[in-house]
Amino acid sequence: MNRRWSSVWNVAIFVMGAAVLLNEPFSALAASPELKGTFELLKDEPSTHQRGKVKIIEFADFYCPHCHHFDETGLPLLVKEFGSKIEVTMVGYPVIRGKLPTAFDMYEQAKTMGKGNEMKTVLFRTIHKDKFDGVLDRSIRSLLIREVGLDVAAFEAGLESGKPARAFEDGRRWGERIKVSSTPSLLLDGNIKIDGANMTPENAITVIRSILEADAKK
Repeated sequence: MNRRWSSVWNVAIFVMGAAVLLNEPFSALAASPELKGTFELLKDEPSTHQRGKVKIIEFADFYCPHCHHFDETGLPLLVKEFGSKIEVTMVGYPVIRGKLPTAFDMYEQAKTMGKGNEMKTVLFRTIHKDKFDGVLDRSIRSLLIREVGLDVAAFEAGLESGKPARAFEDGRRWGERIKVSSTPSLLLDGNIKIDGANMTPENAITVIRSILEADAKK
């Protein structure tokens, strides 16, 4: 990682900070002799690692400005650094109180229709750049659904099935089980957690790179 790149993301992360949930203390850190960087190894969670690729779960809240900033700034840098060697999926994890779960349900439904990333981008923009703070009712949803290129009737039928809401709840419970302390947080390969004070660009890149380098030595 060159100096200019490091400086850009350092500024981004300084602005981003971490939205700490319920003022919980950061989880204890775990070190691994095989990997570099600072992270927590979740011993009760199975590894999902596949050689040559790191699967990243991003726990995020659509209403969290830090998550929006990470989506615009941090995530593209990870993709630029590692390309197809990483696979990133967002899991909705609400930390901002008083918001309806509609945005999370819309994201889950869009994922089932092959447009999850597109809907994610549109929702973050609508909430943070367009400053929309109201209810995502059917009329607003229709505009966003069409924007990402999906059929409105099919999308709404999917929402009404309740499956997106159940998927969102499963993700939220997952985050609670592994004690996600802040958003955004990363879970690498199912059992390597980077969150709280460890959510820095250098650390995330160091951990991911060390996983891939360990694969190359096998």
